Amino acid sequence: MNPLIKNPVWKGRKGPVVLIIMDGVGYGKYKEGDAVADAKMDAFNSLRKANPNTVLKAHGKAVGLPSDDDMGNSEVGHNAMGCGRVFNQGAALVSEAIASRAMFEGSAWKEIIANLLNGNGQKTPTLHFIGLFSDGNVHSHLDHLKAMILQAKKEGVKQVRVHVLFDGRDVGETSALEYVDPFEAFLKENSDTAFDAKIGSGGGRMWITMDRYGADWEMVHRGWNTHVHGKTRAFKSTKEAVETYRKEIPGIIDQDLKEFVIAGEDGKPIGTIEDGDAVVYFNFRGDRSLEITAAFEDDTFDKFDRGKRPAVCYAGMMEYDGDTHVPKRYLVSPPAIDKTLGEYLAASGVRTLAISETQKYGHVTYFFNGNRTGKFDEKLEDYEEIKSDVIPFEQRPWMKCADIADRVIQAIGSGKYDFIRLNFPNGDMVGHTGIYQAVVCSMEGMDIQLGRIRKAVDEAGAVMIITADHGNSDDMYEHDKKSGAVSCKADGSPKAKTSHSLNPVPCIIYDPAYQGEYERGTGGGNDGALKDGLGISSIAATCIELLGFIPPEDYDSSVLKIR
Repeated sequence: MNPLIKNPVWKGRKGPVVLIIMDGVGYGKYKEGDAVADAKMDAFNSLRKANPNTVLKAHGKAVGLPSDDDMGNSEVGHNAMGCGRVFNQGAALVSEAIASRAMFEGSAWKEIIANLLNGNGQKTPTLHFIGLFSDGNVHSHLDHLKAMILQAKKEGVKQVRVHVLFDGRDVGETSALEYVDPFEAFLKENSDTAFDAKIGSGGGRMWITMDRYGADWEMVHRGWNTHVHGKTRAFKSTKEAVETYRKEIPGIIDQDLKEFVIAGEDGKPIGTIEDGDAVVYFNFRGDRSLEITAAFEDDTFDKFDRGKRPAVCYAGMMEYDGDTHVPKRYLVSPPAIDKTLGEYLAASGVRTLAISETQKYGHVTYFFNGNRTGKFDEKLEDYEEIKSDVIPFEQRPWMKCADIADRVIQAIGSGKYDFIRLNFPNGDMVGHTGIYQAVVCSMEGMDIQLGRIRKAVDEAGAVMIITADHGNSDDMYEHDKKSGAVSCKADGSPKAKTSHSLNPVPCIIYDPAYQGEYERGTGGGNDGALKDGLGISSIAATCIELLGFIPPEDYDSSVLKIR
């Protein structure tokens, strides 16, 4: 990797460039349900009013997703910001692999089928699918699951069991049965005397299986006992399980639904995972895939007692960690991302700090670095994780934003770093709860920290870029697609929207020691001083220019208009 070329017109700054990523904070389309606009955010609004700013695209094709109907997410968002270019991402890669048949011609799929067809004859080996059960296209898509089931039948697999993780986060919060009913019709239509396909177990994504960053291993433990051992409450059907839990726990949303198994006429679970079976974890996104994968693959696993670990042929949809090569077997290769911002900065001698709390630590490091674990240069880079609270986010909506700001303020003043990047998770993690008051509180708590960091930037003669990876807290209510009216529950209250939004995100340049190297406008605010129509992939080149270098030719354009 060659170092970046110095920009001769850049006059330099005393302090570092500070990139603040406000996770899940966009500019809302609707007044009602926009918790960002509704919050009292004096620091953010004053920065936006008085400084050059623009809006950036953070969803769809702008971040490598198949269409502009696809909402962005933190993983692809940090990839785009940290890599400076747009790469085809998980959903698109999987769809392409299925359409081209590359998935089914690959070694992983062939191993799965071979293991199932070469069973020991004592029982019918089962192909198990575990994953997020929706068409949200953020972690998974039901079309991918259906394609694999049909291919398995075509190749002679005799038994399939699906272990559903209800969404309610990237899709409607109580939409589970809208997916269950047609999917079970699909399974019934394709089942016959030679092919038996059924749902075997399930539960909500925030209750079982899909933990990330080691925040709550008990979630994974519950999922393991459910999917593998069938040790939980049994029902005759998935619909009965959903309706029962909704009746017993009023107000529960899909992501929090309790675990269940489906029992046969003999009362025994129909989908336990046994020796000789095969398991496909069909999520393509890595963050909520690594822990359940470790439970299946890691011989020295010690996070919980697995009981008897069945000997299975396990595969993930994609390689969830390219450095540690997890999982050992995967169906579709992730995008090959090279020449990231972090790698260029390390090659150029730039001293860097990356920091967030547990919930987004991996985003500001692993995903920002192009799905790469570890540092590019141990001497130049510091990565710091502040442990997140293991409690519902709506109970502490400020999360660890003050702790993050404390460390960033100290780092700015220390003179040790040239570039500091941080992530405030509040807007996304609290936004996913659907609790409007908590989201407003999270925004106001974060805004206090923006004001504190601004003072440190002033004192150090530093530069601050404020942006986001995607929207969420800016769109907290469901709206009628045609009229825009708020959708309401039976009691007249607004129906919460817990998924990401398709809204643009901020990009504000705060440069108190400005020396005229780029256009700044005359009145501050969004007066055309910055380029319009760009996506968040422009953040990398923007950081490079503010650090005094010339961006690589193949990077997407900076928002700055250099003179």
